[in-house]
Amino acid sequence: MKKWLLGFLTAAIVLILAACGGGDEASDTGSNSGSSEEDKTIVVGASNTPHAVILEEAKPLLEEKGYELQIETFQDYVLPNTALEEEDLDANYFQHLPYLELQEKEQGYDFESAGAIHIEPMAVYSKKYKSLDELPDGATIILSNSVAEHGRILMILEAEGLIKIKDGIDKTQAALDDIAENPKNIKFDYDYEPALLTQIYNNDEGDAVVINSNYAIDAGISPTEDSIALEGTDSPYANLIVTRAGDEDSEKIKALVEVLKSKEIQDFITEEWNGAVVPVTE
Repeated sequence: MKKWLLGFLTAAIVLILAACGGGDEASDTGSNSGSSEEDKTIVVGASNTPHAVILEEAKPLLEEKGYELQIETFQDYVLPNTALEEEDLDANYFQHLPYLELQEKEQGYDFESAGAIHIEPMAVYSKKYKSLDELPDGATIILSNSVAEHGRILMILEAEGLIKIKDGIDKTQAALDDIAENPKNIKFDYDYEPALLTQIYNNDEGDAVVINSNYAIDAGISPTEDSIALEGTDSPYANLIVTRAGDEDSEKIKALVEVLKSKEIQDFITEEWNGAVVPVTE
């Protein structure tokens, strides 16, 4: 009886230990599997148009490289950087270098550009006039409250001969106070969120409105056909893939940038937007 009981207890202990060991092994395996799957997933925050559209086109090319692309869309220029900082995203795709540098200065972000993908030439629109030359003395131009965009807008207006920026100023950082010559006494109204500018244009407010191409395209407005002045393709305001510092060299971010700069995607951008969005070829 004692031998039988001892044998029974021994067998029970062996089974319990085996079960515990099996559970640990299963847990470890599951953890490793989850980590591997996570490494093959790329979560990117983007503006609706053209950024998210371009990313959708890139999905099958990334799948061929073994990566799953998840796209999170945003309607403003603040939350994509907040989400990146909080590690809800692996990267974002919506901003150019002057805006990134301003955000890093103001918010203390430690971000890096992983590569420039495309340029969206900014444009000036008007329902009243067919050119900037037609603007009357004292005309009002409406622009966004994004200070990082003001230098870019002034560069367009200077290229069109409407104003002149002070000598010695870094034009990408120029502010409205840096206007040296304004022969038509143009007034600038800059109290508006960028996303509202298409509605302001459609409501025929002001004499002219400066609109980012992503918002214009999203609202069915053509930068090449509807504008009265269009930024040149030599613009320094290329849209970037941005990551947290150090992540720009990760394999999955390298794969993302490689696909977005591929001939397939560059051809798609050119054919889809016919000059309203221009791929960066360098």
